[in-house]
Amino acid sequence: MQLSRKTQTTTPYKKVATDKAEQLNSIGISLSSEKDGKRLLEKIIIGAQSITHSDGGTLYLMDGEKHLRFEIMRTTSLGIAYGGTTGKPVPLQPIEIEDEKGNKNLKTIAAYSVITGHTVNILDAYKEKGFDFSGTKAYDKKTGYRSKSFLTIPMKNHENEIIGVLQLINALDEETNRLTAFSYADQRLAESLASQAAVALTNQSLIEELRNLLERFIEVIATAIDAKSPYTGGHCRRVPEIATAIAHAINNTNTGVLAGKTLSDIELYELKIASLLHDCGKITTPVHVVDKATKLETIFDRIELIKARFDIMKKNAKIHLLETKLASSSTSTTATNHKLTNTDQEYETLIHKLDSDLEFLSKANIGSEFMTEEDKQRVLDIGKLTHKNLLKHSDKLLTENEIYNLCVPRGTLTSEERKIINDHIVMTQKMLHSLPFPKHLKNVPEIAGGHHERMDGKGYPNGLTGDQMSIQTRLMCIADIFEALTAADRPYKKAMSLSVALTILGKMKLDNHIDPDLFDIFVREKVYLSYAKKFLHADQIDDIDLNNIPGYSP
Repeated sequence: MQLSRKTQTTTPYKKVATDKAEQLNSIGISLSSEKDGKRLLEKIIIGAQSITHSDGGTLYLMDGEKHLRFEIMRTTSLGIAYGGTTGKPVPLQPIEIEDEKGNKNLKTIAAYSVITGHTVNILDAYKEKGFDFSGTKAYDKKTGYRSKSFLTIPMKNHENEIIGVLQLINALDEETNRLTAFSYADQRLAESLASQAAVALTNQSLIEELRNLLERFIEVIATAIDAKSPYTGGHCRRVPEIATAIAHAINNTNTGVLAGKTLSDIELYELKIASLLHDCGKITTPVHVVDKATKLETIFDRIELIKARFDIMKKNAKIHLLETKLASSSTSTTATNHKLTNTDQEYETLIHKLDSDLEFLSKANIGSEFMTEEDKQRVLDIGKLTHKNLLKHSDKLLTENEIYNLCVPRGTLTSEERKIINDHIVMTQKMLHSLPFPKHLKNVPEIAGGHHERMDGKGYPNGLTGDQMSIQTRLMCIADIFEALTAADRPYKKAMSLSVALTILGKMKLDNHIDPDLFDIFVREKVYLSYAKKFLHADQIDDIDLNNIPGYSP
């Protein structure tokens, strides 16, 4: 069938329009899927140049409310490309939209576009009287370029806010490649692209802002947990350092079972968030338990009460001695003198015993040494002694609760208090599982809540075995233990040297407590040393013979 004259003349136009629409759609899809900010900016300007067949393009973003900042500048014919992924910043100062006195800059085309919210389509900059193109002409004179047609479009997001300006320079005829004006069709296509670009940039900005908000909020929680206890003040900041260092060591290792294993950027980010939140359940742990530096500490250290009772006993003994001497002063026989001598000796013996017992209790209260059965019996025997209180009533020297706490075999915590401490991990899991983490952070509760599990399934709270834990969880176990061993801010224990800490970790490897392959990487890649140089005291960093570390496999 023969085509009519009308059909023949309109078909090429329709095809061009369709091709442009498809190109615009393709650019829009590309913009919406781009995650990298610099590449997104580049795609916007390159896509705009392509769809309008223009030689140059500049992308500005709002810098506050009074300036436009150059982000991308490209001129194809001159081979010029600044900003974006080039690593070369645009060598031009921001454009002022409004000066300090509130005067609006209506002479600069990009600023005018922001102020009015209108697109400006200029046929020839050299003939344009409404704007100041002196800078453009100076640039042309320097480079030999000829800036002619300009298409300047304010970039409005979905809330109709102007976030930047898209400016295209020198439209080129698609057949002859000669300078021409931007057509109305080009303008509409560029405006549509600018709108899509603004939405893409806003979405990316919102995502980044929400990400920053989440991270800052998490850091605030970690800071609050650390501030709750002066004795574990850096724990929530230091564990992420170790965990992240182990993760990077895994990615860098080319030896052993984990050679070739790589944690992705998403997995590394998950680990970062999880390590910051791993002790968030401690928010619910009572301060006097978290901070229990001695066995008798509650809101205060009750050893001071015991010392006061001992003082009362000593004063009562002194009073008894003086009363006896006063009663015997009227008689001065040999028998009386002998009795007084015995009384003096009994007093000295009692005072010596009380001083010895108090010294023993004070030492036991610290919890730095293991309590033997003989030590526990001595506490019980001391507890049977009585003293006269201020009301002259007879009381036991030690209460049942004080005896119970002083007989804790190791450390300062009773079994009930240890359970309260251990329950922080249950609360951590409960808190994190209640949060609607996005898909890329869905494993945070498992990673953060599993740092007290063991490879042999004897950990808590869930008794997971090694094959039930992710690699991030297993390395978190090592990070948490190593930080605790080497921490220098715990009053109930001395900070361990590197060699001692690694020896303990090595024994844990042999006991199937921690992941053996991760421990070997931790040692082989010297993660412990890089951490030590940053966080440990100089006297903790001793010489280490790796051959003496139990279980270590080079």
